[in-house]
Amino acid sequence: MVLLQNIFSTQDEAAAAIAKAGISVFAWKGESLKDYWWCTKKALDFGNGKGPTLIVDDGGDATLMVHKGVACEKNPAILKKDYSKEGEDFKQLMLLLKETYNEDKTFWTSRVKEIKGVSEETTTGVHRLYQMLERKELLFPAINVNDSVTKSKFDNLYGCRESLADGIKRATGVMVAGKVVVVCGYGDVGKGCCQSMRGFGARVIVTEIDPICALQAAMEGYEVKTVEDTLGVADIYVTATGNRDIITLEHMQKMKDQAIVCNIGHFDNEIQVDRLNAAKVKKVAIKPQVDKYAFANHEIYLLAEGRLVNLGCAEGHPSFVMSSSFTNQTLAQIELWTKPHKTGVYTLPKELDEEVARLHLSKLGVKLTRLTDAQVEYIGVKKEGPFKPAHYRY
Repeated sequence: MVLLQNIFSTQDEAAAAIAKAGISVFAWKGESLKDYWWCTKKALDFGNGKGPTLIVDDGGDATLMVHKGVACEKNPAILKKDYSKEGEDFKQLMLLLKETYNEDKTFWTSRVKEIKGVSEETTTGVHRLYQMLERKELLFPAINVNDSVTKSKFDNLYGCRESLADGIKRATGVMVAGKVVVVCGYGDVGKGCCQSMRGFGARVIVTEIDPICALQAAMEGYEVKTVEDTLGVADIYVTATGNRDIITLEHMQKMKDQAIVCNIGHFDNEIQVDRLNAAKVKKVAIKPQVDKYAFANHEIYLLAEGRLVNLGCAEGHPSFVMSSSFTNQTLAQIELWTKPHKTGVYTLPKELDEEVARLHLSKLGVKLTRLTDAQVEYIGVKKEGPFKPAHYRY
């Protein structure tokens, strides 16, 4: 068994305890991107041409590495392309894949044969899976854990509602009350972030591209504007979109003095960190994962180098809400191992979703109401559930 993390989120004491138990750990806090991809490869290499039979993924990086590796072995010309304009993350991946190909031209094709499937729990990682499926590039079955209700409506919303503030507070100690906070994106993650900041007394502004999400935000009482409308006014910026270039260098050049910029979407390219570092802006490391950038007329603070602020500057979501997510991951792994699946992207059935919720109720002292036989017949459900159709939106 192996374990890896992203570059800032590993708790070294936890990793050491796992290693002491005899489990291989390829992770430490403060990895470089080169280190990170090396760790990912090591986690996927069991030696003698063998690799994992199942992958538990969180963001899709392990899945991406396997697929890109196989693609490069089928078409080595991919390795000769110019990736200089890509982000540093992707550049380091391609450099490692090139090095791997030069050492062993069948490294990935030999290992992919062992993989029965992957379960993925992030919005971004699931989006990648559907893209690969649409392009007919997906190499093995995948279970979309993110769209289980007990994942996206709990981890994404309630987890971020607590861990965003934890990350910002540990990093800066700033008082949020009275500040203007811009949350970019009003999906489940954005909704949790808005609730969190409003709970501390902030004046919250939302940015959105989706008219439905924008209408939801407005009817919750939030102002909905563009990033450009907030420049010189907002004190804290939080990206939560899953998309790239949400906060640009030009935005940061026009921000209010002492503005705090952070990301809780999956990847660091939501904020143009590469462009910021390449610009002639003085950078001062205040402490680990807190950097001050001094422009000509103002300064801003970037948290966790644009990566997940709740992981880089704190310890992520509380364990209770993560239990819900990991229960789904466990069920997905059992599903992949015990049942044959054609290559595709699947979701867990509603019965299992409800069971995950049911397993967590006693801890909170919850007692469910039971339907009578007449009520069951009236609404046309089973007494033990599921109680909602698959298309129901919670």
